[in-house]
Amino acid sequence: MHPPGASTVLLRYGDLATKSHAVATRMRDTLETHLLSLLDARDLDATVDIGHARTILETEPDAVEPVAHTAADVFGVVSTSPALAVEPTQEAIEAALAETAATHYDGGTFAIDARRAHDGHPFTSEGAGRFGGDAVGAGAPDHVEPVVDLDDPDLTFEVEIRESVAYVSIERIDGPGGLPYGTQAPLVALISGGIDSPVAAYEVMRRGSPIAPVYLDLGDYGGPDHEARAVETVRKLAWHAPAEDWELHRVPAGDAVASIADALDRGRMLAFRRYMVAVAAAIAEEQHAAGIVTGEAIGQKSSQTVRNLSVTDAASDLPVHRPLLTWDKDDISNAARDLDTFSESTIPAGCNRFAPDSAETGGSLERIREREPADLFERAKTDAADAELIPIEPVAPTDWSN
Repeated sequence: MHPPGASTVLLRYGDLATKSHAVATRMRDTLETHLLSLLDARDLDATVDIGHARTILETEPDAVEPVAHTAADVFGVVSTSPALAVEPTQEAIEAALAETAATHYDGGTFAIDARRAHDGHPFTSEGAGRFGGDAVGAGAPDHVEPVVDLDDPDLTFEVEIRESVAYVSIERIDGPGGLPYGTQAPLVALISGGIDSPVAAYEVMRRGSPIAPVYLDLGDYGGPDHEARAVETVRKLAWHAPAEDWELHRVPAGDAVASIADALDRGRMLAFRRYMVAVAAAIAEEQHAAGIVTGEAIGQKSSQTVRNLSVTDAASDLPVHRPLLTWDKDDISNAARDLDTFSESTIPAGCNRFAPDSAETGGSLERIREREPADLFERAKTDAADAELIPIEPVAPTDWSN
């Protein structure tokens, strides 16, 4: 939703704006590169003017909505608004607000949020709010009785007044926040195809880290559907960074999984997770990655108790990052729905056949080392070296139509 004739998109930063000038400049440059890659991937044209407090995009009026929604997918962006740029005069602002009200104000309460970022105007922010409210009331359709509510309005008219231009908007499109993609070191992301791991991978991408996705082929304990759902979730992740050459590392883990199943029942999942971490560590060394990402959360499964997580961590000297560590399952599932990875992640795949009859919830490093196959970590290195690289083509979420 936007004022008639709007052809400008305003971007708002979050954490990026708190950085030092030098760091923020580098991050804004990286953000611009990512933004342009998203626009190009979606066949959208816009010019980008990167500023310290605000980035401005200019496009055609018929493209302002899809450009605003695309910019709202950029990591580091808190929100965007399709806006109408006018002269920073009372007359021009009043005219823009009246026309916007005539088009979009169809009843309910409203508010004016006016902010003046330059002192050289003959009115204050409060004054702009007052004459702006009058303009909305004058422009409202005849059947509408304008009602002001500054606390919880149904519709907010925003006016941002700068030295040589004023921007009028009526919508904020939420962005992911975080930091620009590529401003942090890469990480290896273990992607199981389940609900949790794509959300965890997305969360570190949102904080600026590219990912190298790794999938373990479980052999007889997995199957084509298990792999297919992992591939599809990575395709959805790739949509958020289309300029990358995305490849999924498909690790032949069937023999290792079978040896773990033969060696132990209680503690089986813990040994398997240690193997997964060792595989990821080997690939991280090859990819010059700074750590490993998993979708584990405290206590969500028996292998994810606090004590068991410490045993898992001992399988590698690299840090294991768990963005979902304290998340509830419902919150993870809702995030997966937002990413459009939930439906793929819930396809029955048969991998539960590996689950033991008796779960180990309080494992110790000494005991698990005694039970797990002696050559487990050598297998992990060998299997990582034998990984097949599967090219990944990004795919848009099913509900993305802007």
